[in-house]
Amino acid sequence: QKTGGNVAIKVMYDDLLDDLSLLKSFDAEASATSSLYHPNIVRVIGFGQDQGHRYIVQEYVEGSSLKELINKNGALPWQKAVPIAIQIGLALDYAHQHGLVHRDIKPQNILMTKELFAKVTDFGIAQAIKSNTNTLTSGISFGSVHYASPEQARGTIMGERSDIYSLGIVM
Repeated sequence: QKTGGNVAIKVMYDDLLDDLSLLKSFDAEASATSSLYHPNIVRVIGFGQDQGHRYIVQEYVEGSSLKELINKNGALPWQKAVPIAIQIGLALDYAHQHGLVHRDIKPQNILMTKELFAKVTDFGIAQAIKSNTNTLTSGISFGSVHYASPEQARGTIMGERSDIYSLGIVM
């Protein structure tokens, strides 16, 4: 599919191809996000495998992550933080309406354009809401502990509220 512009390509490292849980996570991200079309979600254009290499082709976002923005400028004033939070909330609402819980909302997974337009990325551990997913698999906790909801930290069933809790921690 031609985009007429720049794209970003996410490629799974060769040394990770033997890890079935990471393969499932990578494939889940590609599959889950390819059906999401929202201005505040990084668009997946395509995905596949070539000569044993798994890849995701996605929209290129010129700018930086929210984490990089905060590291560079310090805490954002509320006049900038509130519109960013609303944009992330709209993206999460859309994903939730389409049956996905992100499960790893953190500043590193929010890309910011120079105009401070937020785009949620990295749905690598997203799960279908209907699957009643737990956060622990083989003793490994998914997500980032600093932004984890209580149910995620306990390893119990997560839902949309978990993403909203993590968004609150980010803000």
